Order: sequence, then C-alpha cells, then structure tokens
Amino acid sequence: MLNFERKGNGKETLVLLHGFMENLSIWSDMESHLSKDFTLVKIDLPGHGKSDILAEVHTMELMADEVKKVVDHEKLDKIHLLGHSMGGYTSLAFAEKFPENLKSLTLFFSTYFADDEEKKEQRIKSYRIIKDAFAHYARAGVPNLFNQNERDVLEGKIETALETALSTNNLGALACVKGMVARTDKKHILENLDVKILVLAGKHDNAVKTDKTINNLPDRTNIKSYVLDCGHNGHWEKPSICAEIINTELLHHLPKKFLL
Repeated sequence: MLNFERKGNGKETLVLLHGFMENLSIWSDMESHLSKDFTLVKIDLPGHGKSDILAEVHTMELMADEVKKVVDHEKLDKIHLLGHSMGGYTSLAFAEKFPENLKSLTLFFSTYFADDEEKKEQRIKSYRIIKDAFAHYARAGVPNLFNQNERDVLEGKIETALETALSTNNLGALACVKGMVARTDKKHILENLDVKILVLAGKHDNAVKTDKTINNLPDRTNIKSYVLDCGHNGHWEKPSICAEIINTELLHHLPKKFLL
C-alpha cells in the first residue's frame, strides 16, 4: 500500500495528493491554515516519498487505483480529493473510476487537458536525463515553477522544493513522466461530475496553461475557480490564501473578516 499520514479528527476528510517530484511533506505550510473540520489524509504517490515504484509506467489510472486502496483501508466514504499538478491528473482519474467516493474535487495548479504534442515531446526528451542526470534535471526545472517576480522572497521555499525533488527516486519520477505523457483529456469529467469542483490556478504558472484551463471550464454552478498571483506552487507561495479558499469553498467557512 502507498505510504500515507492521517492527521486530525475533523468530520470531513480531505485527501491530499502531491505533484511530480514531491511527497506528502509539501502540505506542511498549508496545514495550520486548513480548518479543524478536516481530517487530512496525505499520500505519497507511487515512486515518490516512501511509496514503492510499482511499474515501468505509472499511469494516472494505476495511481488512482492505489489511492483507492488507501481510501478503502481507512474506511473513508465520501472524501474531498485535492491534487497538485500530477496529483490533479491522478484525482481526475480517480473521479472517473470512483465518482461515488467523492464529495468534492479540487484541481490545485493542475489541468484537465492532456499534454499537447509540444509538451509530450518535451517530456519524452527528458527520459534520458531523468535516468542519467536526475539532479541536474531537478535543479534546472524546480526554480522555474515559482513566480519569477518573487524569486528573492521565495528563495527558502525554492530550496525546500529542490530538496524535496532531489529526495525522489529518479526511476519513480521516470515512471510518472511516462504516465503523464500517456494521459488523456478529462474535460468530460468536469462536464458530468455532480460534486463540488474547485480549480485553483497561478497567474505565473509555467507548468500549466492557466488561461486555457480557466477559460475552457464548463459553465456549471458546481464549478468555482480562482487565479492567484503566484506560480505553480500555491502550497509554498500562497499557503494561507489557498487554505482560506479551500475552507470557504469546501466547508462554506467564511473568514472572520468577511462575516457581518
């Protein structure tokens, strides 16, 4: 089974899925700001953190199946599922396979679109360097995921993100890159899923096409979206704001300063 941590005793369960070259530790800055009404279940996806590599290719569907095993093991019924980047792709696969388990779905700096041909080609070209020069790959890529206008302010967070990336098994990372290349468009999930859908995106996100993601959201009353003044890593760049949005939208908890 995947490595996971459970924290809190809230009546609502929020399952958190990290992104590529991350692990369950990435949520630490947000945790203190999330409502005590949440029980948090933080999971290491396959090949990341303390979870094993399970296959040569970690498809999003394979990873969703493994998340489901944790959900079943913990006897969780209706969950709020939130995924960052690759975790969002996994969340969409989970929503497609197990919609009856969901109370809400949050795409956290992620997208429902498949990679375009240019992005697929970039990922395919990265296979060799991930296998043979992973540290170089991580050091070259991680800083670009943050808002370039705030690099000086975010220096400590960038270092944390890089340390997290470098702790990832390179073959686990490779299996996940191959899985991301293979993933398909999931817009139909957002068009048909009858639960709350929340989308948080970054104005300066270099990994996800924010404008395309936001502008093509289905026009449904159960979908809410927010664009923040940050890059790809809202959990490190804007943790309190992200948590406040999640508390408000998933639990209808308005911040005290907004109460009349």
